[in-house]
Amino acid sequence: MPTPDARIIGLDGLSRQAAPAMVRADLPFIRNPTLKYRESTVFNTTDVRRHFPSLHRTQGGRPVVYFDNPAATQVPQEVIDGFRNYFEQHNANTGGAFDTSRETDQLIEQARASMADLLGAASPGEISFGQNMTSLTFQVSRALGRVIQPGDEILLSRLDHDANVAPWLALVEQGAVIRWIDIDPLTATLDLESAAAALSDRTRLLAVGYASNAFGTINPVRRLTEMAHAYGAWVFIDAVHYAPHGPIDVQDLRCDLLVCSAYKFFGPHLGILYARRQVSEAFSVYNVQSASEVAPHKWETGTQSYESLSGLVGAIAYLRSLSSQTEGSGRDHLRSAMTAILQYERTLSERLLAGLTPLPGVHVYGITDPSQLDRRVPTVSFVIRGKDPALAASELADAGIFTWAGNHYAAEPLHRLGLPATQRIGLVHYNEMHEIDRFLEALTRVASSAIHPQPPAMVR
Repeated sequence: MPTPDARIIGLDGLSRQAAPAMVRADLPFIRNPTLKYRESTVFNTTDVRRHFPSLHRTQGGRPVVYFDNPAATQVPQEVIDGFRNYFEQHNANTGGAFDTSRETDQLIEQARASMADLLGAASPGEISFGQNMTSLTFQVSRALGRVIQPGDEILLSRLDHDANVAPWLALVEQGAVIRWIDIDPLTATLDLESAAAALSDRTRLLAVGYASNAFGTINPVRRLTEMAHAYGAWVFIDAVHYAPHGPIDVQDLRCDLLVCSAYKFFGPHLGILYARRQVSEAFSVYNVQSASEVAPHKWETGTQSYESLSGLVGAIAYLRSLSSQTEGSGRDHLRSAMTAILQYERTLSERLLAGLTPLPGVHVYGITDPSQLDRRVPTVSFVIRGKDPALAASELADAGIFTWAGNHYAAEPLHRLGLPATQRIGLVHYNEMHEIDRFLEALTRVASSAIHPQPPAMVR
C-alpha cells in the first residue's frame, strides 16, 4: 500500500534550502505549473492569461476588462486546483494520527515555507495566517496595547488604507498619542520632513503602507524603517497593495512586522503576517487557553482555512513559474518573477497615464511624470469633472470594463485631498495594452457627456 507521501503529486521540483527538514517541496495540493517567462522574450501575456479561467468571461460578445484588481485579483487555475485537491484528497483537522490530518499538517508547513520564500523571511516560523489583513492587524494592535504606556506615540501615514489606521487609533483609549506623516497633495507622496519631525524617543511604532491603494504611490519604506529604528520604534508595513506588483524582501527592508492579503496577489481570501522572531517574542497575544504561546502559532486564532492555504500554495507556485531562471531556490525564482512583473507593469503605467492625463475633463491624482513611474504601481485614481464617479463606473461597466468608485477605504488620503470619492482603476500583469486602449476609448465617451468647456473668452 502506498505511503501518504507517495500519493501526493509533486509541486515543481524546486529546491528549498531555507525550509526546515520537515517541509517537503514535492508535497502536493496543485498541479505542476508549466508557464515559463524568459528574459529573452517579451512578457507573454497570452500564456499568462491561459492560467486564469475567469479572463475568458465575455459581455456583449467581447471579453470583459478587469481593471478592478486593487480590490481583488483574479486567480489562476493552480489556486482552483489547490482548493479542489485539498477537499477531495486531504480534508481534515490537524494533529491527528491518520493520513489526511498529517497531510494537512504538512500543507500548513508548506504554506509557511512558500510565504517565507515570497517575502524573504529568514524562517517559515516567522509566517502566520489569519482571516484577512485587517483581523491580523487588530491582533497586533491588541498585543501592542498590552505594553503601551500613556504618552507613548504611534506614527501613522495620511496615505494609508484604513485597515492600517483604525487598529492603531483604537489604542488612543489606552493613552497612546497618534502622530501623522503628511502627504504632498499634488503628487500623493509622503512628506518625509513631516515624518522626521514627528519621530521622537516616545515613538513606539511606525505603521505605514508599502504602496497606496488609492493613488498607487510606492512609499520609501526602507528609508522610513531606518528613521524609526533610530528612535527604537517597531515598524509595521502594510504590503497588501504592493504585493502583486513587485518583489518584497523583509530582511532588506529590516521591518519588524509586515502584512499582506493573498487575494490581492492572485490567491484566496487569506491574510498573512510576517513577524520577526525577536519581535514576536516581545508580545503577549490574546488567544484561547490551549493555544501555543510560541510564534507563529501565537498569532493565529481558531481553526485555519486549510483549503485556502492549499490555494495559497498554488498561487505562489504560479508566480514562481514566471521566473526567467532555470536554477536556484524558490526564493530566487520568486524574486525573478516579481521583478519581471514590476518591469512589465511599468510599461502599462506609461501607456495608461500617457492616454489618461490629456483627456478633457479628466483629472488624475498622484504621480503622472513619466520619469517618476518607478515610484508608483499601475493603480490610478481620477475624477471626471461634472460626473459622479459611481455613475462613470456604471457606464464603463455597461461597456464591459470593471472599475471602482468610492473612497476605497482610504479615508485619510481622500480627506487630505478634499475628495469624497474617486474613480479607481488598477492593472496587474495579466492585463494587456489593448485593454488600456479600449478603456481610454470608452472613458472618452463617458467623459464627453460631462464636460462643460468654458467659453473661448474665458480660456487662459
